[in-house]
Amino acid sequence: MRPLIDLAYRARRRLLALTGWATAGAKVMVHDRSGRLLLVRNRYGRTDRWVLPGGGIKRRESPQAAGAREVLEETGCRVTGMEATGVFQSKAEGRRDTVHLFSGVTDDTPVPDGVEIAEARFFALDALPKGLSPATRRRLDEIAGRRQPDGRW
Repeated sequence: MRPLIDLAYRARRRLLALTGWATAGAKVMVHDRSGRLLLVRNRYGRTDRWVLPGGGIKRRESPQAAGAREVLEETGCRVTGMEATGVFQSKAEGRRDTVHLFSGVTDDTPVPDGVEIAEARFFALDALPKGLSPATRRRLDEIAGRRQPDGRW
């Protein structure tokens, strides 16, 4: 299954870069009640990177609903108290992408879906994993006041 997911991922990236098609997605900073942050490691693309859960927004779906759906699909966690944190622009992978960021809380234990997600775990903010994605690091630094938001994902 993994070779097919990798192939589909690479083909989609290439197509979006060639067409210049704009996409929109949602990411969620999900915390547990003790303040730990939920991070996932994908089974495609940069599998060594820990990122925020999230994904694409479906037609006629709100960004907030997409974020909650993606977290549930990828980790089995239901998010409550979701609040908008910001909207960012990305030109990574040669495409134009708008990323809507939310924050929320869960009482659930993450279980990776096994298809898209290889690992899903909570991490204390002072003990983040090696391989944290640069975009996730920027968001954490902005929230902590160590960096000014610049609108880029």
